[in-house]
Amino acid sequence: MPQQDDERPTSERHVPVLKERCVSLLAPGVEAARSAGRAPVVVDATLGMGGHSEAILERFPDVTLVGVDRDEEALALAGARLERFGDRARLVHAVYDEIPEVLEELGFDGADGILMDLGVSSLQLDERERGFAYSYDAPLDMRMDTSRGQTAADVVNTYSVEDLTRIIRAWGEEKFAGRIARRIVEERAERPFETTGQLVEAIRTVVPAGAARTGGHPAKRTFQALRIEVNEELDVLERAVPGAVDSLRLGGRIVVMSYHSLEDRIVKGALQSRSRSSAPPDFPVELEEHKPELKTLTRGTEVPTAQEIEENPRAASARLRAAERIKVRSTR
Repeated sequence: MPQQDDERPTSERHVPVLKERCVSLLAPGVEAARSAGRAPVVVDATLGMGGHSEAILERFPDVTLVGVDRDEEALALAGARLERFGDRARLVHAVYDEIPEVLEELGFDGADGILMDLGVSSLQLDERERGFAYSYDAPLDMRMDTSRGQTAADVVNTYSVEDLTRIIRAWGEEKFAGRIARRIVEERAERPFETTGQLVEAIRTVVPAGAARTGGHPAKRTFQALRIEVNEELDVLERAVPGAVDSLRLGGRIVVMSYHSLEDRIVKGALQSRSRSSAPPDFPVELEEHKPELKTLTRGTEVPTAQEIEENPRAASARLRAAERIKVRSTR
C-alpha cells in the first residue's frame, strides 16, 4: 500500500458531504424494508474512506451495509474504520456499475437504499503520489484503481492531438482545449510527460493569465478531463444509475451526489426517465405497465449549507438528487 501523506485517523481526515441529509433520505427505505419483514440492505456504491457508511451503520442498527469501491487503499482504510460493525459491513472491491452483480454474489435479492458520492475522493486528492491534484508535483497517474488500466501519463503521451482536444473540451469543458492539446504534443516530442508538475507548466504556457484569474487554476479542467478519461467515469455512471435503480426493492431509495454538470446531467436524465409515465401521449388511460417506477424526492438539486461548505470546502460543488422506487417491473 502507498505511504499515506496524512497520518490522522480516517474519521478526522474525511468529512462526508451532506451526511445528515443523505442518511435522512435513506431512512424511509430502511423503514419500508422493516415494514415488509425484510432485513434492510443499504449499498454505499462509492465507499471512499467510509464516512457515509459509518453514519448509516450507526443510525440503523439492523442494516447490512454493502460498501463498494474500485480503490483498494480506500477499502483498507474504510475496513479499519468500520471494523467495529463486524459482518454488518460487507466491503467489496468492484466498480459501482457492478452493483447488481455484487448484490447477487453476496446473496441479496436487492437493496433498500443506494448511495453514490461521485467523482474523486478525499483520499485520492490527499495522497500526493496518486496524481489527482494539480497543486503539487507527483507521478501522472490518476487511476482510482491502481491495480489496472492506463494512467494519465499514458493518455497525454499517446493520444493524438485530435483526441486530446476532444476529451479536454468534452470532459473538462475547457475552451482552450485545442491550445493545450497542441502544447502537450509539442512538449512530449522532446520529453515524455511523467509528473503532474510537467503538465501544469505546459498548460500555464498556453492558458491566458486573465482566464486563470477568473476561471480558477488553469489546469483544473484539463485534470478533470484526464481523470474522467482514465477512469471511464461517465461511461460507468451511465450504466451505474439504471443498474442501481433496477436493484432497488419497492420503497427503496437512491441518493446521488455529483460535482460537475456532466455528472449531474447523466444522473438527472436517468432518474427523470424512470419518473415519468411511459404511456403514449394520446393514450386515453395509463395502464399499470406505463406507470413511473420512481418518484423524485428533490426539486432540482439540493446543495450544502454555508456552514457545511465552511467545514468542508470540497463540498461546495456538490449537487444532490434522490428518488424512491414506487413500482417494480413485472418479470412475466
